[in-house]
Amino acid sequence: MATGSRTAEGFGQVSRTVGTVFRYVLLAATLVGILALGILLIYVGIDAFQPLTADTGWHLTYLVTLVVPTAAVAGYLRSRTARGFGTGVTALGVPVVGALFGAGVSIIFVDLVPPLAWLAYLLAAVLPLGIVAGLSRFVALPSLVRAGGALVLLAVSLALIPGFVTSLRVVPTPGVILLASLGLPVAIGLGRAVAARSERARAGWLVGGAVFVSTAVATFVGPLLGVGPVPAVVLWLAAAVPGATYVGVVLHRDGVLAGANRTAELDAQAPDWHGLLLPAVVIGGLVGGALVTAAFGFTGPESSLTWGFLTSTTVTDPATAGIYPALVGSILLMIVVVVAAFPVGVGAAVYLEEYASDGPVTRLIQVNISNLAGVPSVVYGLLGLGVFIRYGGSAPGTVVVGGLTLALLILPIVIIAAQEALRSVPDSLREASYGMGATRWQTVKNVVLPRAFPGILTGTILAIGRAVGETAPLLVVGAANVADVPTDLTSRVAALPLQIYVWATTFADPAFFDRVIPAGVIVLLVILLTMNSVAIVLRNRYQTEG
Repeated sequence: MATGSRTAEGFGQVSRTVGTVFRYVLLAATLVGILALGILLIYVGIDAFQPLTADTGWHLTYLVTLVVPTAAVAGYLRSRTARGFGTGVTALGVPVVGALFGAGVSIIFVDLVPPLAWLAYLLAAVLPLGIVAGLSRFVALPSLVRAGGALVLLAVSLALIPGFVTSLRVVPTPGVILLASLGLPVAIGLGRAVAARSERARAGWLVGGAVFVSTAVATFVGPLLGVGPVPAVVLWLAAAVPGATYVGVVLHRDGVLAGANRTAELDAQAPDWHGLLLPAVVIGGLVGGALVTAAFGFTGPESSLTWGFLTSTTVTDPATAGIYPALVGSILLMIVVVVAAFPVGVGAAVYLEEYASDGPVTRLIQVNISNLAGVPSVVYGLLGLGVFIRYGGSAPGTVVVGGLTLALLILPIVIIAAQEALRSVPDSLREASYGMGATRWQTVKNVVLPRAFPGILTGTILAIGRAVGETAPLLVVGAANVADVPTDLTSRVAALPLQIYVWATTFADPAFFDRVIPAGVIVLLVILLTMNSVAIVLRNRYQTEG
């Protein structure tokens, strides 16, 4: 007779019943946590989007054109093949993530770095590298000579070219500048990649030409749709081109495009092109719903999360409040964080893993790094206050002070993530490199870092996600409660979480709690979830390839 328990050597009495109960308790705890988070997000979303204020006809229209077809296609793909469903989700996610990234880059070009200045410094950086590369084709120069010559030429170029370019009386329009400096390199790079992959030069020329021509068209069509030429170029290159590229790759691998020969290996590995039905249905549903609601005059929801909310610079009036200054401030802070924390963190990790001996000093450093990763964020705010403001003499609340403080906050996390990525590289690869006569530096540069880079990138993205949501360090270093759009690194800065905190405390108006704050929370959550999703996708992709 079964008793539900047995005796195992070394473990004593083992009960299957207890194990089953423990498993279901864990499942219940997980479901409760997910349910609580879902309820919170739904509550915030209802406050931000106000769906109940829309006409019944508006709801019915999008139910018929969008919700029902999307659910039907998603169910079909899930029942047919999980690979096809993943293809559809990716085809939707690539342009969405690209659009968010492109929006951030557009803000930089519109408010911070004029396209003409970007072109001047780009030419100043590329010209010395081109000269050194050209000389290296005809003259065998040592590595130190090439590096030193490149640095000297770069210094001279940066001193002369930007001033000369910006002083020209006749200059191209901003849209044409970005078309030449961004669109042309992307078209050439994508064309060469297609030519190499398909082994047909004509295909590369066609793809590169299509990308360049479509980007040129976007510079003229964008203003007609209410989008400036600069955002139009950036958004097209960041969202439309990657999305179309992914669709082309899927169709080519599945043998849909003419001339693509399907093999048994491709049949086993390639994604299912039927998944592209999902983005087609979603886009068609959105466009069809918009046309129907406009034709019948159905009123949509009175959402707080509007284009005006994202672009308004007013923060004190709940009727016209916007988050644009805080959005620009967060972008600038993250640029400073990446520039300061990424090279230092990766460099420290490489030294500790590849060069440092396993002695008491190294172990002490490792313990301190692990401890610093768990220190409360407000302590880093006090550290930034003392180092950068009290002793460094910097003005409180500026972009550079806030960014460097947040860089100190995530630096231990970046180091730990980079160390774990470096440890995941098999020692057999290092030994094989040494066996072929490579030095330690050559092994690290050519073998270890390329293999560990996906893990390093994933950890860095997650660390930046934490920095985006921090408020306490910025409060301690004196970030602004109400700030204008920052124009340089010495401007007073506000950030997304800090702006939400100020709306909830300083401007204790019910209108802020009912409409403005939920909209700000949705914007912050979208940014954080997008960054985390990108990190997860990168991790899963490279783990699968490995």
